[in-house]
Amino acid sequence: MQASCKLLTGLFLAGSLAACGGSTVRDSGPGSDRIPDLPGNAVPRPEARSKYGNGPVYEVLGKRYTVMPSSSNYQERGVASWYGKKFHGRLTSNREPYDMYAMTAAHKTLPLPTYVKVRNLRNDKSIIVRVNDRGPFVHNRIIDLSYAAALKLDMVRDGTSLVEVTAIDFDAPAGDKPTRIVSTPAVRSTPTQPVPEQDVIVAPASTIEHKIFVQVGAFGDRNNAARRLALLSQSGIDKGFIHEDLNVSPTLFRVRIGPVADVVQYDLLVEELVNLGISDPYLISE
Repeated sequence: MQASCKLLTGLFLAGSLAACGGSTVRDSGPGSDRIPDLPGNAVPRPEARSKYGNGPVYEVLGKRYTVMPSSSNYQERGVASWYGKKFHGRLTSNREPYDMYAMTAAHKTLPLPTYVKVRNLRNDKSIIVRVNDRGPFVHNRIIDLSYAAALKLDMVRDGTSLVEVTAIDFDAPAGDKPTRIVSTPAVRSTPTQPVPEQDVIVAPASTIEHKIFVQVGAFGDRNNAARRLALLSQSGIDKGFIHEDLNVSPTLFRVRIGPVADVVQYDLLVEELVNLGISDPYLISE
């Protein structure tokens, strides 16, 4: 997995950068300790902004990040990672102790705290977490989940997953119907008897297995879609095709690539697309 840098306040880092340097770091689960009961979803509620970790601008590893003024209407698809025992008990960016058994997450620019729904695009499992930390400061990663949250999404073994992240909005106009969120109270996790030769506990595999595609353009003219497809082919990107969307009027011709096997393949594909000047690929789950 890719671990996040923690302890961020104001423009510069308030803590040490010893734990992060942009390199790949393999974090771990609780080892010989078992979680007897997975926690329930975080229960969304309006909260005041934290005094810490909200910028408005901060810098990590030479790159500046601007904290969003609001989480309203935020939705993004991309790669999620997770962090566990390596950071357990350390302070998060808003000065709360990190609990790898709680339903929390780190995000680079959402206000702290923010509640978000995270959906695994591969198996359609969803969770709700409270964002109280900054990260992950790794290319092409959009959110860093706690160990428990990653376990519930069935992504602990792989370390990463393709996900959709949607902010839960408390600022909707009075006439709008609020999103109904069903959640159970979190259960405090405690260690039990050791489990030999077990580093992470893997949730049962989901029976749902969606195919994932990368969309790189939607055009009203089929000729324009054909030109985009030709560009991909000439650049050595195969598995591209034109999906004719008859569910909209006028018809849209969507250029897609895939299916994408895993995050490694997605990372390589995104790098190739950036080299072609295509910087806004969109993940499609079917």
